[in-house]
Amino acid sequence: MFTLEEARRRYAEVRPRIDELIDARADLAELTADLAADGASPLGGRAEAKALEARLHALLEEIAEQDIQVKGYAPVLLDFPGVRDGRAVLWCWLEGDDDIEWYHRVDCGFPGRRPV
Repeated sequence: MFTLEEARRRYAEVRPRIDELIDARADLAELTADLAADGASPLGGRAEAKALEARLHALLEEIAEQDIQVKGYAPVLLDFPGVRDGRAVLWCWLEGDDDIEWYHRVDCGFPGRRPV
């Protein structure tokens, strides 16, 4: 369980991996589109696509090993288990957020998201 401060620290620690994930995801999308349309891409071929897929999976596993729940990767959605006012919550970070600025009760999910 993370306090809000601990969740923010852990997020800051994994932020470089999140940035790598976003870059690899974009490269894979572009490479896949190029290969489907033209059969070639400046980003490489099928081997490079497979390598990017492997890199994405490795990054997702690395983040999850930090006790962070990865709920999505397009966009990246991360939850950090915690407690607020005696209730189980998930401190929530969505790609595009500057920091962990949201939470939701575990039993409410993303639709129950509220500002910290």
